Amino acid sequence: MGSASRRTAARPGVLTVIAVLVVGVSVLWPWKSGAAPVAPITGNATHFDALGAPYGGCGLPQDMLDSPDFVALNVYHTPGDYSFYPRPIPPAQAAKIGLWDNGRNCGRFVQVTIGDFCTGVNDGAPGQPFCRNGSWVTDGYAGAQLTMVVADSCGDANAWCRDDPGHLDLSTASLNRFVKNGVPVGDMHPAHWNNRRVSWSYVPAPNYTGDLKLGFLQGAQRYWPAIAVSHLPNGVHGVEFLGADGSWQLAQPNSDLGQAFVIGPTATAGTAYAIRVRDASDALVNDGRVYRFTLPDQCLSGCAAAYTGISYTTGTSTPTTPTTPTTPTTPAGASCAVTSAVTSSWNGGYQLEFTVRNTGSAALAGWTTAFSFAGGQQLTSSWNAVPTQSGRQVRAANEAYNGTVAAGATTTWGAVVTGTSQPLAELACTAR
Repeated sequence: MGSASRRTAARPGVLTVIAVLVVGVSVLWPWKSGAAPVAPITGNATHFDALGAPYGGCGLPQDMLDSPDFVALNVYHTPGDYSFYPRPIPPAQAAKIGLWDNGRNCGRFVQVTIGDFCTGVNDGAPGQPFCRNGSWVTDGYAGAQLTMVVADSCGDANAWCRDDPGHLDLSTASLNRFVKNGVPVGDMHPAHWNNRRVSWSYVPAPNYTGDLKLGFLQGAQRYWPAIAVSHLPNGVHGVEFLGADGSWQLAQPNSDLGQAFVIGPTATAGTAYAIRVRDASDALVNDGRVYRFTLPDQCLSGCAAAYTGISYTTGTSTPTTPTTPTTPTTPAGASCAVTSAVTSSWNGGYQLEFTVRNTGSAALAGWTTAFSFAGGQQLTSSWNAVPTQSGRQVRAANEAYNGTVAAGATTTWGAVVTGTSQPLAELACTAR
């Protein structure tokens, strides 16, 4: 009989070694979210013990979730293909997008119903059928239900995360909290589990009261104001911020961490912000309520905590400029270039130095460098930048003290990397 899955809580690009790095790579969602299925979805269910540290795949620490009962959805839909693919999955590979939907189902609630038990081997082995050498049977646990929040992603190279579109990965601690006839089942796990079938569907946040919760992510600062949005009535499909020109602009998602966004200030190089949020139906939350807040003093040089909660005021805003959100643009005359060099190496690691040069005619207010590793290399510490890693992709924003670079001038940042030195791909610099 197959044993229950105990996937570890390793999540995309979470590193804590000498310096703690922030997860994710900031890119825009250039496409609409996939339509949410109306009918219940059926699939296998596995389980895992905890979210990664400091974040789960949605960009929130576990202690900030709205429920102790949480699930992970499949990043990919690649039946029979267990290869690595970049995250978020680009529109050109839309057929590979799983129900994780590049993070756009983060923060939504699902009602999960226990189904049949497998009497055979249900281990998720690549290329193997589910419940082989056995059959699916109905038992006394079938029909038990629990409402859970989407907080993580499953991108592992196994049959569950790749071959089974409706697969759910459930919090281990939740398994015996499923309720049938008003009573928790109590003992379904481990003896009566064996990676059961389940059915599930999206539901509104249960017993919702209050308002949104907002917090800055680890490493957030004036030139990289990354926030997490939580306590949502119906998920989050986008954040818009009121820019210095008085227009609403689309915030960049932080990779596919679906509740994390990089916003902009209401005044150039300022630390005051105004945002509004769109839910899973792409409707403005609370009829377009505007949330205003400032960067806390402890984050001026970068937030040290995994999550720094903030207070805000609310109101409405009617910009005089067009209200259609616009994509942020690079200031006129601002441009930059970046080069890299290996400055030292040793068995199992090496040191990189990056040189950022202002190639434009105006001073930079900030800069971001990006590149992709060729293999499984991992950043373990850095200086003079705030790096973020998701899989092979790395992005590094300037620190508060070295974002301003005069025309023709340079600045540097460095990192220690584990793995074998290989040429970097897609090395680029973006000016701000």
